Amino acid sequence: MADPSNKTFKDVIRHFSPAWFTVNMSTGILSILFHDFPYGSGSPGMRIATLVFFFINFCLYILFTVISVVRFIMFPELWGILCRHPVERLFICAFPTGAITLLAIAVSLIHEDYSFGDKPFLFFSVFFWMIAHKHPTMQTMTSAWLLPVISLIVTSSGGAVLSSSLYNYSLNHALITATFSVFMVSIGLSVNLMILTVYLLRLIVRGLPSGTGVYSVFLPLGPTGRAGYTILLLGHFFRTVLPLPYGSSELLTAGTTGESVNVLCTTAAVALWSLESMWLFFAILGMYTVLRQTRVPFKLEIWGIIFPNGVYANLTLSLAKSLDSPFFRVWGAVYAVATLVMWCLVASRTLTLVYSKQIFEAPSLVMVVEGKNESEPESERTYIDAATSTSPLPHFLRSETLTLEDEVDF
Repeated sequence: MADPSNKTFKDVIRHFSPAWFTVNMSTGILSILFHDFPYGSGSPGMRIATLVFFFINFCLYILFTVISVVRFIMFPELWGILCRHPVERLFICAFPTGAITLLAIAVSLIHEDYSFGDKPFLFFSVFFWMIAHKHPTMQTMTSAWLLPVISLIVTSSGGAVLSSSLYNYSLNHALITATFSVFMVSIGLSVNLMILTVYLLRLIVRGLPSGTGVYSVFLPLGPTGRAGYTILLLGHFFRTVLPLPYGSSELLTAGTTGESVNVLCTTAAVALWSLESMWLFFAILGMYTVLRQTRVPFKLEIWGIIFPNGVYANLTLSLAKSLDSPFFRVWGAVYAVATLVMWCLVASRTLTLVYSKQIFEAPSLVMVVEGKNESEPESERTYIDAATSTSPLPHFLRSETLTLEDEVDF
């Protein structure tokens, strides 16, 4: 295999995958966990930790966005290759999801506590539609299909956070934002449950994904837990604004409507937490089974396991606050600390691989070397579209090149 040190800065940009935005998702969920941590909540130390992770996430988000823009300006043909790749295109949804984790702290801490920004924040949501050029099969199905759904549900949670802040400026705008959040979380949760049904069938029929695909077993925690968190926030919001002081609707002006909606939303959040706990058990069991049989290489996709686990801890802590439950409080705190430790371990290993350039590998690019000189600088190599090309690969590269079926399992 070619020496990764042969990669130039141009090659690093060429191989910069949208999967890097999962680093933003993982770092952003940690800032949210520090903000919601039950012990020392609101203390200067917790606020500083929240802001530290927020600004790390913000700087990384700007850096990754700039590199991505430069990448498609320098190599415009890569956009088409990316959109035709069965899995890598799904990670485009990590771009808006990472932005929403920034928005959550920007509103709940920087704006609410430090009064930064007198006008309401403008909220823009981006949802990437997955356009399939190939017919997926049960064998190629992974929980990575949930990434567009995660984007939609996380966007709805951003709307739920914004609603409480907008209420201080305009009741109508807050209600409109909350209503859109209800629409988005309803659609996202429905599609999420449908995909999880197919994914469970895939696990029963085909077993666990191979190789680094095992990292995806934690992804079901993301949309399920974030949907529960969104529904919980919406319940608190409607408890605050209902009954409405105007209008003739018997439902919206009834004195008990707000409390009733909050009870229903809290109950739904507990039910989703239970479902999320089941998927957590499946994920841990699956990871243990795979690691006992084989060694899984460290790839960029491992960042995808931190955000779902952080979402699980976040929902647990939110339920602890709503129910005043010692069990949820202690379990959520323990799991939040475990997520922080996981982030530190993954981040330290990632920095090492960034320095050696080994981690910069775009799955949508299949390397074809002109000749058999594997020490040739990568900038002089040519690339083909792995999703559409029918050209046979050279024999001496077949062992290090991913097939289409291998790629969809990462």
